[in-house]
Amino acid sequence: MRDAMERMAAHPHHVGSPYDKDNAEWLVAKLKGWGLDAKIENFDVLFPTPNQRLVEMVEPTKFTAKLEEPTVGVDPTSNQHSEQLPVYHAYSIDGEATAPLVFVNYGVPADYEELARMGVSVSGAIVIAKYGASWRGIKPKVAAEHGALACIVYSDPKDDGYFVNDVFPEGPERPRDGAQRGSVMDMPLYPGDPLTPGVGAVPDAKRLPISEAKTLTKIPVIPMSYGDAQPLLAALKGPVVPEAWRGALPITYHVGPGPAKVHMKLKFNWDIKRLYDVIVRIPGSEYPDEWVIRGNHHDGWVNGASDPLSGAVAELEEMRAFSELMKQGWKPKRTIIYAFWDGEEPGLLGSTEWAETHADDLQKHAVVYLNSDGNGRGFLNSQGSHTLENFMNGVMKDIQDPETKLSVWKRSQLAGISRAPADRKRELRTRPDLRIGALGSGSDYTAFIDHLGVASLNLGYGGEGGGGGVYHSIYDDFYWYTHYADTDFVYGRALAQTAGTAVMRLADAELLPFQFSDFSDTVRIYIDELKRLDADQRAQTEELNREIDEGVFAASVDPRKKFVPPSKNPVPPHLNFAPLENGIDALARSAQRYDAARQKASASNVRAVNAKLIESERRMTDAAGLPGRPWFRHMIYAPGFYTGYGVKTIPGVREAIEQKRWQEADQQIQRVGTILIKEADLLDEAAALLK
Repeated sequence: MRDAMERMAAHPHHVGSPYDKDNAEWLVAKLKGWGLDAKIENFDVLFPTPNQRLVEMVEPTKFTAKLEEPTVGVDPTSNQHSEQLPVYHAYSIDGEATAPLVFVNYGVPADYEELARMGVSVSGAIVIAKYGASWRGIKPKVAAEHGALACIVYSDPKDDGYFVNDVFPEGPERPRDGAQRGSVMDMPLYPGDPLTPGVGAVPDAKRLPISEAKTLTKIPVIPMSYGDAQPLLAALKGPVVPEAWRGALPITYHVGPGPAKVHMKLKFNWDIKRLYDVIVRIPGSEYPDEWVIRGNHHDGWVNGASDPLSGAVAELEEMRAFSELMKQGWKPKRTIIYAFWDGEEPGLLGSTEWAETHADDLQKHAVVYLNSDGNGRGFLNSQGSHTLENFMNGVMKDIQDPETKLSVWKRSQLAGISRAPADRKRELRTRPDLRIGALGSGSDYTAFIDHLGVASLNLGYGGEGGGGGVYHSIYDDFYWYTHYADTDFVYGRALAQTAGTAVMRLADAELLPFQFSDFSDTVRIYIDELKRLDADQRAQTEELNREIDEGVFAASVDPRKKFVPPSKNPVPPHLNFAPLENGIDALARSAQRYDAARQKASASNVRAVNAKLIESERRMTDAAGLPGRPWFRHMIYAPGFYTGYGVKTIPGVREAIEQKRWQEADQQIQRVGTILIKEADLLDEAAALLK
């Protein structure tokens, strides 16, 4: 794994770079040398790169941002400047603006509510936001909704620098001039190629004009280091920010607007670039039409050692292990497909385009998709379909943590108990299965679970040592990884063991290891959360109306602007949660019946039962999709419209409540209740077959 990472991280390997193609061809040659059926599938996608980048303060003093990351002497690949993508945000639109600057904290909707309380508007301004609290693409999206002309996103050292730990090269965290590249595509609408929504970006695909692509930003946006951001923030006046907004720069943080005025100009080359997905197929000996799929991407923003190669080299090791087993005569019962995706970084391009191209076959044949991305030292982070929660607990109990020599399961349980609030410790000690997280978006599982309804898992180790400080910078390279992350690759081995064991068990199980009691238990928790959210919205509305009556809101800090206080809102109606309650009660009963029958199952009807189990995740989707974003079809899990990566569970209902769309909330409650009843019916059919 060390050798593979050193080779693949030797040069920048972003989409469209020569080394991206070279890595894909090297992977295919290596896999074929092991006797595996490997090939490259190509897709052609929109991938803009910078032509012009300028951010300068023109008032009250002059300052021009460098927007560059310097070479570090001890780091041998940090000097490859001619090969590196510069500091920028992919899928920002071209644009130019000169306007007063306003600091908006993390730039999420709640921050704009706080600005309104202070009487500060960003209309006609350029905003500067900290990285964190949401996915980066949400920040220009919300800024544009509030009338901003442009957006800057910077890494504050409180979250991502010397406040956390020593900075690179003395430590793992982001140095003064380190910056985070990244995509700002509006992926909560749809991921993948902006010009081919819903269909594969094969070379002859019909493409939208760029002017009609819905996932580009509405305003120009650029990232910068805290070294570049400090002079801009120091020049702001206006109200001092709330305590929770303050970073770790040696300045007093003010909101603005002004007197700092910023001129920003961005222009991009809007090119079509080729992707190189590496696909490996091991045919199944008994159930060849049932597919277990495993993936990790191979492209990086720059040298990409941690993200993604720490996961890719573990996946490669799994392939080596399977090739050795096949030489000894082993054949999986189900077909195994391994993928090294291209184009994940700009917007899940390679996996989305492959999944859309092969959508019909995947909906017929895909059993489970297992994903990884980055990997490091620490605990297993496992998220996914809760029908696989019990299965993953079994895998975790059979993998040894390389440092503590406990099982991965026991180490995670003990860590959870030590960190959990008092009201959760008892569950961690007594519940047979540790809970896994729900999936939103942010990696290559998205098309499989959110669009196609394929049960999915996302796996990776981490949580100890540094990691975030060099994320998407030129310093995420072999030197950094072997000094500050999984330095001896023992957690790379643990990931290969974990994912490889899961793949083998799924491929060879007579009866697929889906379990539904954990799932119904989790969905009941989500429904209880929705009830509390509804009650909280009602209480908050009543409190806001009281504050308006009492004149709590401040006048505008700009005497030239007429202050318009927030208007009162009607108190939300009481929602009828009965369809959800009826649905979850039916699901819980059916889950219990199926899981009981599963314990006594014979193999006589196993093929028919497995067909039902594969269908179980599909039943949780709706072809019409979520309101306003039909590409996302899963009714239980989705990325939030204003979180980007972060999951929203039962998203149609949750987001309707959050955004005070009460009629829509009632409609979505009915819709999800029907989905749960249909899922319960499927489990009853499966249980009857087992009996």
